[in-house]
Amino acid sequence: MLNKRSLIKFFQKTPIGFFGSMFVMLLIIVAVFAPYFSLYDPIIQDYQRFTPPNINHWLGTDSLGRDIYSRIIHGTRVSMFVGLLAVTIALLSGTTIGIISGYYGGRIDTILMRFIDILLAFPGLVLAMLISGLLGPSLVNAMIAVGIMLTPSFARVTRGSVLSVKNEPYIASARIIGCSDLYIIFHYILPNIMVPLSVLFSISLSIAILAESALSFLGLGIQPPSPSWGGMLHHGRLFMEIAPWVAVFPGLAIMIAVLSFNFLGDGLRDALDPKLKN
Repeated sequence: MLNKRSLIKFFQKTPIGFFGSMFVMLLIIVAVFAPYFSLYDPIIQDYQRFTPPNINHWLGTDSLGRDIYSRIIHGTRVSMFVGLLAVTIALLSGTTIGIISGYYGGRIDTILMRFIDILLAFPGLVLAMLISGLLGPSLVNAMIAVGIMLTPSFARVTRGSVLSVKNEPYIASARIIGCSDLYIIFHYILPNIMVPLSVLFSISLSIAILAESALSFLGLGIQPPSPSWGGMLHHGRLFMEIAPWVAVFPGLAIMIAVLSFNFLGDGLRDALDPKLKN
């Protein structure tokens, strides 16, 4: 594992990772301080419908006269919140399943992995749509749906990592001196599988943001009039011919956020993977 100084040095040598980390930090700052960055209330309607980008409305207005720039800024908070909590749910559940499956093996491994195979049998977005549709369209349900959608990836990666380290000599030594399974998992196994999980976490954030936008686009995520990038894209597609900026700018926001987290994941992989250090 790299220390702080080495990690900064690797990011400086990895332009993609550095670029991604800077944009991710910008997205976090915008999400936390959204009311200070926005020009108008994102929900308030105005008579100035379909106003093109100008000095008063930097990205124009939509069919209800709402400021697109302000709605994108507040939509950042929604996307980051849903993405972070959804991936955290996937990390906790998937890591737990993967550790239990990989460490104990046998019948437990078979049962848990068949359950993961069932989840993997569904395309990710279809699974999220099914869960969100059953639970009902809302922000919390979208977060749960995306979290369940991402759980199999964390379970598979965790299980593979556990299988690669559980037979190491230091694990055998810990068993010989009488360490409990729980102690071995938290003190020996988890610290040695954090690198692939860290990379997967950052990449999964981009998938979660994209999935939340897709659910909102389909009407299964956060409901109007609350601002959401996917909801804005759904609303703007109806007016592409007369006011293309209504759909273009939310689409660009989604693209930038997804690329930023993908670049960050690539940078973390290059910096933390021992095989790529040279």
